[in-house]
Amino acid sequence: MSLTVYGAPLSPFVRKVRLFLAEKSLDYQLEIILPFGQPAWYRDMSPLGRIPALKDGDFTLADSSVICQYLDDKYPTQSSLLGQSAEQRAQVRWLEKYADYELAPLCTFTVFRNRALKPSMGQECDEAAVQKALLEKLPPHFDYLEKCLGSAHYLVGDSLTLADLALTCQLINMQHGDEQVDAQRWPNLNAHASRIMARDSVQGVLPGELKMLAKMAQKA
Repeated sequence: MSLTVYGAPLSPFVRKVRLFLAEKSLDYQLEIILPFGQPAWYRDMSPLGRIPALKDGDFTLADSSVICQYLDDKYPTQSSLLGQSAEQRAQVRWLEKYADYELAPLCTFTVFRNRALKPSMGQECDEAAVQKALLEKLPPHFDYLEKCLGSAHYLVGDSLTLADLALTCQLINMQHGDEQVDAQRWPNLNAHASRIMARDSVQGVLPGELKMLAKMAQKA
């Protein structure tokens, strides 16, 4: 087995795959590929130029959701992170997509991009867009997720799934943009984020990300 993940550590989608691999106890190598200025050969693996991509021996694949599904199917000896029943698997897929399509534009491409990425590139932060995301756009999503969680430790069933990882990856990027889930307004969601972030898989990648953020801050 020779697994290689291609992408940038601060991408929530790359992080999702890395956490999935860690939770499945699968060894891999990370090869840095940025969302821009990619080598021509990368398009053979990811025709749209998006990160991450995966290479497993001679087999290559793109898209974080598809990659995680492939890994769960290819390496079934480790516990599944996609749910235990048809109903659970459907819920996991729904909540993963919810995180990727509803939260990512706000947590990552608005808060993180403006607060952390743009200043490191010599660009101005659009704080008005950040505040609109925080005060208007994100609260309804957090209300929904708070209701989904209730008092449970995980989003689906009684064990960790890809849904938990996908959600937490977006909240980590929001945290990299100096924002956190309000513990008073969304106590269940805040507790869930803290619980998942404390896992060994997350703690294994965060130190490297924080070093990158520190270097980026020096350029700002």
